[in-house]
Amino acid sequence: MATVVPTSDEDPVLAVVRFTSELSWADAGPEVAEPQVTRLCMEAQECLVIGGWLDLVSLMLTSADLIIQRVAEKDLECIYTVICSLVSRASSPDEALEMAKLITSKIIQHPNDKPALRLKLLFNLYNLLENPYSKFFVYMKALDLAASGKVTESIIQSFKKIDCFLEEWNIGIVDQRNLFLSISNILKDNKSTAKDSFTFLTRYLATFSGDDEESYTMNDAKEEAVRAIIEFVKSPDMFQCDLLDMPAVGQLENDEKYTLIYQLLKIFLTHRLDAYLDFQSANSALLKSYGLVNEDCVTKMRLMSLIDLSSNASGEIPYSHIKDALQITDDEVEYWVVKAITSKVLNCKMDQLNQLVIVSRRTERVFGPAQWQALRSKLGIWRDNIAGAINTIQSKKISEDGIQASQAMTIR
Repeated sequence: MATVVPTSDEDPVLAVVRFTSELSWADAGPEVAEPQVTRLCMEAQECLVIGGWLDLVSLMLTSADLIIQRVAEKDLECIYTVICSLVSRASSPDEALEMAKLITSKIIQHPNDKPALRLKLLFNLYNLLENPYSKFFVYMKALDLAASGKVTESIIQSFKKIDCFLEEWNIGIVDQRNLFLSISNILKDNKSTAKDSFTFLTRYLATFSGDDEESYTMNDAKEEAVRAIIEFVKSPDMFQCDLLDMPAVGQLENDEKYTLIYQLLKIFLTHRLDAYLDFQSANSALLKSYGLVNEDCVTKMRLMSLIDLSSNASGEIPYSHIKDALQITDDEVEYWVVKAITSKVLNCKMDQLNQLVIVSRRTERVFGPAQWQALRSKLGIWRDNIAGAINTIQSKKISEDGIQASQAMTIR
């Protein structure tokens, strides 16, 4: 964050007003310029005296905007640092927010002109603000600027701290919704951040509860719900999601335009390869229209089918079942088991003698109430086993202590 260091006895605010007004009126000649500069400096002085911070910011921004192409980036940063510092003098959070709105509106006005510098100015302003909502407001404007000015690499690192920011900002559901969608949109065009984009997109969709008063707003989320489904189906390394449990996604089931996309999601999360092949045969044009490649979908569905096969209580899958479910040859069974292991959807061993796959762990395609209940049951069994082991150890120790005491008495 830039710091204001006074280099003369003149107030930094007045020094900036004098500098920017002189430069903005330089072409008018001394006779015209001097009265205008004097007038602006007097207005600034009056604002300082009466505490008219909002008017002072407006006055300074007008002059700064006129000279933005005439000064070096360092000088422009210093000018805006002084302007931004005025938010710390605001008499109330509301006034600070209004000042921040004025400043950000000027900074983001031309996002393709020095976008990296403008983003830096916004973060300088962010760090000077104390009110949590004002910080959130400026951060959202920074997201817009980063996207418009194509300098997203400068802001992506901050996404790792979003949960900390949310705790600090304490914003409502609607603001969270806008934040998650903005971040997802920034990340979606970069292959290396596609999974993070999907994560924030699902967080956006999860903000819709399906309440009656929210039905109109949720209707606007249909395109994002479809996008989430397509991103999940396309992804070669995502095998679990909670989309089916979300009202924003569930509304697609009865939507004439999107019901088939909802059915596709249901197939990937609850059915096996044969269901997908039937769907693809009837809707190949639809899949192509969304950029889905049949061969990639078949590959993913084979792995999804293996997960489903491993859900039986014994944890053992005969080779013959894998062959039938994945619609492959005998020679390909072990290839697909290895592929499932390397894709981290299964932890298992192959018993080639008995033609069995013995599964110790699998990825759950969905993790809803049933899965939580199963996990709770497993933890309960584990807790009981630990308690039993502790009791056995304590009983043994008491028994050994009793024997030692008896022996000691006998020796005496």
